[in-house]
Amino acid sequence: MSRAPDPPAPGPVEAPVVLAESAEPVGGVYALLADGTTVEIRPAAPSDFDAIKAMHEAMSPANVYLRFFSMSRVAAEREARRLTREPGPDHVALLALASGQLVGTASYEVAQGKEGGQLGDTAEIAFAVADSMHQRGIATLMLEHLVSLARGQQIRAFTAETLSENTPMLRVFADAGLPVTSRREEGVVTSTIPLPPDDTGTELDTYLDTVARRERRASVASLRPVFAPESVVVIGAGRRPGGVGRSVIDNILAGGYRGRLYAVNPHASQIGGVPSFPGVSQLPEAPDLAVIAVPPPGVVGIAQACGALGVRGLVVLTAGLDTRQSADLLAACRRHGMRLVGPNCFGIAVPSTGLDATFSATSPEPGVAGLVMQSGGLGFAMVDQLTRLGIGISSFASVGNKLDVSSNDMLMWWEQDGVTKLAVMYIESFGNPRKFARTARRVSARMPVLTVHAGRSAAGQQAAASHTAAIATPLVTREALFEQAGIIATPGFGELVEATALLATQPVPSGATIAIVSNVGGAGVLAADACTDLGLAVHHPRGQDRQALRSLAPEGSAVNGPVDTTATISREEFRRVLELLATDEGVDAIIALVLPTAASPDLPASFADASIAKPLAAVVLNQPEAVRLLDGPGATRVPSYGYPEAAVRALARAVRYGQWRARPHGQAPRFPDIEDPAPGASASRADEARALVRAFLARTPGGGWLPAAERHALLRGYGIPVAPITAVHDEDAADAAFALASGPVVLKADVPGLVHKSPAGAVLLDLRTEQDVRAGYRQLRGKFQAPQDAVGVQPMVTGGTEVMIGVADDQMFGPLVLFGLGGVATEVLADHSARLAPLTAGDADALIDSIRSAPLLRGHHGAPAADLAALRDVLMRVSRLADDLPEISELDLNPVIARPDGAVAVDARIRVIPQPPRDPFLRRLRLRKMTLI
Repeated sequence: MSRAPDPPAPGPVEAPVVLAESAEPVGGVYALLADGTTVEIRPAAPSDFDAIKAMHEAMSPANVYLRFFSMSRVAAEREARRLTREPGPDHVALLALASGQLVGTASYEVAQGKEGGQLGDTAEIAFAVADSMHQRGIATLMLEHLVSLARGQQIRAFTAETLSENTPMLRVFADAGLPVTSRREEGVVTSTIPLPPDDTGTELDTYLDTVARRERRASVASLRPVFAPESVVVIGAGRRPGGVGRSVIDNILAGGYRGRLYAVNPHASQIGGVPSFPGVSQLPEAPDLAVIAVPPPGVVGIAQACGALGVRGLVVLTAGLDTRQSADLLAACRRHGMRLVGPNCFGIAVPSTGLDATFSATSPEPGVAGLVMQSGGLGFAMVDQLTRLGIGISSFASVGNKLDVSSNDMLMWWEQDGVTKLAVMYIESFGNPRKFARTARRVSARMPVLTVHAGRSAAGQQAAASHTAAIATPLVTREALFEQAGIIATPGFGELVEATALLATQPVPSGATIAIVSNVGGAGVLAADACTDLGLAVHHPRGQDRQALRSLAPEGSAVNGPVDTTATISREEFRRVLELLATDEGVDAIIALVLPTAASPDLPASFADASIAKPLAAVVLNQPEAVRLLDGPGATRVPSYGYPEAAVRALARAVRYGQWRARPHGQAPRFPDIEDPAPGASASRADEARALVRAFLARTPGGGWLPAAERHALLRGYGIPVAPITAVHDEDAADAAFALASGPVVLKADVPGLVHKSPAGAVLLDLRTEQDVRAGYRQLRGKFQAPQDAVGVQPMVTGGTEVMIGVADDQMFGPLVLFGLGGVATEVLADHSARLAPLTAGDADALIDSIRSAPLLRGHHGAPAADLAALRDVLMRVSRLADDLPEISELDLNPVIARPDGAVAVDARIRVIPQPPRDPFLRRLRLRKMTLI
C-alpha cells in the first residue's frame, strides 16, 4: 500500500459492513479485473464510513504496516474520515466493490500551488486493498480511474510514498504504462508519475496501449465461461421437440459438446436425455454458462437466480424485453459478475468444442472465421455460407441488442484464441466507437476484419433503429472509422461473402497489379474494365515473359495483357501459363477466368495443378454458385466466382487492405508550439485556448458561435494560418484598414450561424478603391449589422485551390475532421471525405488523396501544385484543436486557399457548447444500453 496525507482524528471501532445490493451511487461504473471478475468503481460517500473503516480494520498487521507505515490502532477510522469527506476540487476518493463488498480504496489529494490559495497541478495518491483481493489487479484498475479523473482536472503528475519492501505497490506504478521516477530515502520510495499531458502523442499512446493490453486480458478471462464453458444449462427447454430452448439442447447434443449439460424445467426430470431440474437453485453445480429461453417477464428473475448460484455467463435468447427489463437484466449481470450475450439473440457456437448453443437448423463446421452478428438471422445465413464454402467457424456470437458482449469483446477474444484467421462482423450500432476503432486497428494489423455497411440509407437507418434499439451510425462517420481501422467494408451481404472467401484462402496482395488470363477473351476484357474502375492496374507482360507466353499458349492467343489463351488451350498449358505469370515480379495477384469446353472440360482443375504462391482468384463462367472454393496448389483452396466483376471486387478489397497494412500509420504528431509554454510564459497555447473557451462558456452558458476576435485567436494559437482581418465600426476605419492592406480587400459581415455568406450577400470581393470600400461598408451595415457589430476588412487572397476543412463533433465517436473542395459549391459537388481525430500524417495524406478533386491539388494540366505539406499541417493542427477542446461542436474553415507557397484560411466559423468530461478509453463495462445519434 502507499501512504496518504495525515487523516483526521480517530474514533470507535466497528464490525465489517457489506454494502447493500440495491445501492446505486452516482458516478459508479463496472470494470473487469485481471481474472475476469467484475468490480464496481465509484466515488466514496459519507455513508461509506463504516464499510471503509471495517475493511481497514480487517487488514492483516503486515498489510496495515505497508499501508500506514505504522501499526496505529486508530489509522482505520482516520482513513475512513479522510476518504468520506464531502466532495471538493482538492481531493478524490474511489471505492472498489466486488459482490457488494468493499475490497479496495484509492484516492488523491491535490497539492497546494505556489501561489497562495490556489491548487497546484500535482496530487498525492494512496491505495488500500483487502487481504483477500491481492494480486488481482484492483490497485492497477483504480489507478487508471484516478488518472482519468486527474487528467480531466488538468493535474499533470501524481506522487506517492511507498515503503521499499512494498514491491507489489511499486510494481503497480512501474507497470502502469506511465513514466515513473523514484527516489529512495530511509526505506521510503517517493515516486513521481507524470500523467499524459495531451490528447495525442507518444506518451498517451504508450499509456493507452498498456491499458488496452490489460483490458484484453481481463475481457478474455471474463469470456472463457461463455466461449469455453465446462458446463452449460439451458433454461426454458420444453419436453417436446421444437421450440427455441429445446432446439438449443438438441443442437448442443448433436454438436458433440463434451462438457456437462443440464436443463431447467419444473415439469420434467430429463429433456432429450439431459438431466432437468425444477429451478436454478436445484442444479447440482453452478454451470459456467446459462442459456435462457423463457418469456420476457421471467428473464430478470432467472438471471438473478443464476447470479446467486455463481453462474459466470448468460446467453439470453428472449426477445421483447422492455427498457426496464433490459436495465434490470444488465444490473443483475453486473452485480453478480456475469457476462451477457443478448438479449434478442440467436445464441453462440464454438464448433471445435461441439458447443452449438443456437436454434439454427444446420450445424456449423469448425474453421478459421470468427463471426459476430447483431442480426441473428444474417448470422445463421453467414454460418451456412462459411460452412458450405469449407471455411468454417472458430466461434460465433449473435449479440442481438448487445447489452454487454459486443464486437469489441469478440475482436479481443479472436486476437488470442489461436484459431481465428479472419473476423467477420455485422454491426448496426456501437457502444464505444473510439475504443472499438483502437481495438479493430490493432486486430486488423494481424488478420483481416470484414463487415458490411448496414443502415446506409434513411430507410436502412430507420430499420436498424427499430431492429436493435439503437440509431444506426451515420454512414460518413462509420466509413471514416472503418477506413482508419483497416476494416474491409462491403455494401452488401453477397460481397461480404465473396471477400471473405478470398481473404480466408489467399495471401494478402503486396500490390495492385493484376495479371488477367482467360480462355474467353470477352471475360478477360470485362475483368480488365472492372480492375480499372476499382483502381487496380492490369499487368502487361513484356520482354522474355511475353515471348514465353507466346510459346506456351495456342496459336492465336493474345499475350499483351489481359492474356487470352483462346478456348483450345489444354489443362496442362493453362497451368504453365498461370505459373509463368506468377513468377513475374511485376505481378501482385492473378485472376484466371475459364469456361470449360468440350476440348478442355477439366480446365478448372489446372488451379490445383499449378504451383503458385501469389493470390489467385478464379472465375468459372458456367458455375451456378456466386462463389465456391476449388482445390488449389497443395492443400490450399482457391475462391471461384461466377462473374468477373465479383472476383475483381473481392481482390480490390484485399489489395486495399494490403495497402493499409503496409502503410506506416505512425502517431498523431506533437506540436511543441502548442503544448509547451513559450520562454517566459506561464501557460501553453493549449492552456490559453482552454481558458478562452471556458471564459466564453461562462459568459454564454448554453454555448454558441465564437465572435470573430476569439475564433481567430483560437486558430492562431494552434498555428493555423488565417488571413488577417480587421474589425471596423465606421467608414473611416474601413478606409484606414484598406490603406494598410496595400491591395484589393474583401469586406465581410460577421453574421453568427450564417453558413453560406457569399450567396447571402455577406461578402464583397475584390474592392480596389476607397469609394468601393466605403460603399461596401454601408451596404453590409444596412443589410446585416446591428449597431454594435463590426465589419471585417481582409486582404484579398488570390490564386490556388479552394478547399474546406471542418470538424463535426460526434458525441460517441469524437471529433470528425472533414476535408473537400471548398467555396460556395462545396455542398453541391459533395466532394469531401472524413477521418476521425486525432489524425496522423498518414491519415491527413489519405484524406487529401481521397477526394475526387485531389488532382487539382497536385497540379493539373500544368498548373502549379499546392503546398501539400502545408495543407497536411493545417489538417493535423485542426485535428489537434478539436481533440484538445471537446467543447468545439462545429468548426468550418471555408475556404482554405491551398497555394504553392502555403495554405491559409480566409473564413472561419467555430461553435462551442458545454461538454461533460469523457474518457472513451477508460476500462469500464456498460451500465446500460447505449444509443447513437
